[in-house]
Amino acid sequence: MPRRRGPGLRLRITFVAVVIVAAVSALLLWLGWLLVGLVARGAVPQMPAGSKILVDGVEVDAARLGEVLEEHARTQVLSVGVVAFVLLLVAAAVLAWTFTGRALRPLHEVTGTARRLSAESLGERIALNGPDDEVAELADTFDAMLDRLQGAFDSQRRFVANASHELRTPLAVIRTELDVTLSDPNADVEELRRMSDVVGTAALRAEQLVEALLLLARTDGIGLAVHDPVDLAAVAASAWRSAGREAAARGVRANFATPPAPTVGDPALLERVAGNLLENAVRHNVDGGWIEVATDSGPQWSHLRVSSSGQLIAPELVAELFEPFRRGGVDRTARTGTGLGLSIVRAAVLAHGGAVHAEAVPGGGLAVTVRLPSGRGA
Repeated sequence: MPRRRGPGLRLRITFVAVVIVAAVSALLLWLGWLLVGLVARGAVPQMPAGSKILVDGVEVDAARLGEVLEEHARTQVLSVGVVAFVLLLVAAAVLAWTFTGRALRPLHEVTGTARRLSAESLGERIALNGPDDEVAELADTFDAMLDRLQGAFDSQRRFVANASHELRTPLAVIRTELDVTLSDPNADVEELRRMSDVVGTAALRAEQLVEALLLLARTDGIGLAVHDPVDLAAVAASAWRSAGREAAARGVRANFATPPAPTVGDPALLERVAGNLLENAVRHNVDGGWIEVATDSGPQWSHLRVSSSGQLIAPELVAELFEPFRRGGVDRTARTGTGLGLSIVRAAVLAHGGAVHAEAVPGGGLAVTVRLPSGRGA
């Protein structure tokens, strides 16, 4: 059921203007009526007793001349004043209605633009020209909001398209393997085992992607439910237990300079941040490469920095690595990783009130620095 609303803003402003004009006019009319009477009574000349004076064709005793003149003047003021009062109210209503309509016209433009907008037409803007007043500020704020909405919609479309592409690959592999193997009447145990290995690998990749998407959705744009003391050096050491095995297999050497770096937040999310940084440093490294992990802490901020060798990355493309499904120097269809590692890092760090910065390493590789509020005062 639609909500009942009162009269519009234009009508209310017009009504208030008319009421103000009516109150001021009534006060002026009353003052005029009072002053005219006093002036008329005080301006009567002295007449001999018993004298008669003709006023508007009627003989009036001289003693009552002041009273008659006062009554006559006040009657004239009222008769003329009431007509002027009515005309003034009408003029005030017309002028207020006209000028209010012109003043509110930009608001109608804002409303019309808002009504025309949809997910497919977010590119439209008000772009109001005129004085720098409250209406212009509202229009500029609305345009800025549309810029943010358009960016969010575009990001969502890219995310959905990329996620669909990433999920389609393992699902297509599973379907193809099942169709080919099951359509072969002579498939033996070895063929079935090969098919199960391929299907298992593809299913694991899909599972990892779904888990990464869920984690990104859980950390992106929401607050934290857990605020526990966390040492960045400890979570980095814990995350290296898993990433270190792959690094050893590829001959990647690691150097840790990790004094205590306290912060406050969700231990599981922060360990995932460190894990993603270290896993990326290993997976996008070169055989026999290097990794450097450093932590430090100050009065306000604690830092975790992971630097690694790897393929050459153009400095202007570093910022894009934080977008979902972007892999620096690696094909999107690569079988290692989900392309969500740095996206999850950024979302988790922002949820903790921190910031993350990446820069290309000269000669190849990437250095990522995470800054989080220090837990010294917690």
